[in-house]
Amino acid sequence: MDVKITPRRLSGVVTPPPSKSLAHRWILAAALAAGTSTIKNVAFSEDIEATLRCMRALGAQWEAGENGLRITGIGGDRHPFGDLPRFDCGESGSTLRFLIPLALTVDQGGVFTGRGRLMERPQQPYFDLFDQKGIAYSQEDGLLTVQGSLSPGEYRLPGNVSSQFFTGLLMALPLLEGPSLVLSTTKLESASYTSMTMGVLERCGIRVRWSPRLNGFGVEPGVYSPFEETVEADWSQAAFWYAAVSLGSNLRLRGLNGRSSQGDAAVMGHAKKLALTGEVKINLSDCPDLLPPLAVIAAVRRGTTHFTHAARLRLKESDRLTTVSQMLRALGGAVSEEEDGLTVYGVSTLPGGTVDGAGDHRIVMAAAVAASRCQGPVTICGAEAVKKSYPNFWRDYESLGGAVHVL
Repeated sequence: MDVKITPRRLSGVVTPPPSKSLAHRWILAAALAAGTSTIKNVAFSEDIEATLRCMRALGAQWEAGENGLRITGIGGDRHPFGDLPRFDCGESGSTLRFLIPLALTVDQGGVFTGRGRLMERPQQPYFDLFDQKGIAYSQEDGLLTVQGSLSPGEYRLPGNVSSQFFTGLLMALPLLEGPSLVLSTTKLESASYTSMTMGVLERCGIRVRWSPRLNGFGVEPGVYSPFEETVEADWSQAAFWYAAVSLGSNLRLRGLNGRSSQGDAAVMGHAKKLALTGEVKINLSDCPDLLPPLAVIAAVRRGTTHFTHAARLRLKESDRLTTVSQMLRALGGAVSEEEDGLTVYGVSTLPGGTVDGAGDHRIVMAAAVAASRCQGPVTICGAEAVKKSYPNFWRDYESLGGAVHVL
């Protein structure tokens, strides 16, 4: 689906969708619990549907109703060895990386598949562990097969690739019969995401402790307790509306938790920095997903903005360092691309133009927000990509006064 946007400032009240990152974790915890849990305020984006699909393959049952999502967990039961289950992870990196250790713990392995660039995204931290632990794995023709069992002990992996590997292990290792250590061999980036994981685990009665001395986590064996929780609003998606405000729209955001464990709540502080004139540097090591909306703000500010420590964005749904650069240039912005970041040179106006959404939900939403500040129309190709994380984005955009025409 391609859309054409007639530039117009946005106005009104908007509630961002529920946090996708938290919903993934609550769903996995419920699927592992001994009993039935209820999760309220879940948005059925493509990524969340992928996780729910995989929970069924893992043996959990769920149903969606007026009172929320009810999930009956497997109670941490380990299945007898048999045919490996198949997990269709869609295009969700979180689903894939969270599920790999769980499949090894519950089913002695699994066969994983996905769409888009998912199966190209790096899994080397797991593969290195598997080589050490004697776990078999193979990857060919878009399928990743892992077979074997995790055992209590020490797990060392780099912390500068993705925190998702840590979350996967932190959720799986409590199911084992003894304690384990998960140690980072580098500075742990995106640490806020592992803090989020620890909060969910604590709510479910699982003991995980962070040790600054060890630069890692101590994990105790335990049984997941069922729970009832409501998913808070998503700061990752709210960031796009923050960008719209910075570009001159009159919006009020509601439903957000100002004390959230979500790392992308950092958008508040970064937006304030970008409101200043002159040269600004923003380190994205703990919030890389904020680059698209922050880059849009930077495109029209008075000054130069350096975004650094963002090399991991090359391994997302698109190479976001390249696709953000292409988006800004297509709209008339000025940007240079570095190995691990971008430098954006503020311009007084954005003429508008045609943007390739690159199959990336965050590129599409960033371009739509940028359109509110452009002088001429903006065409976005592949606008349906928003379904991955924010299915109602276009409905919300139009409700705020956005003029969107489907081509």
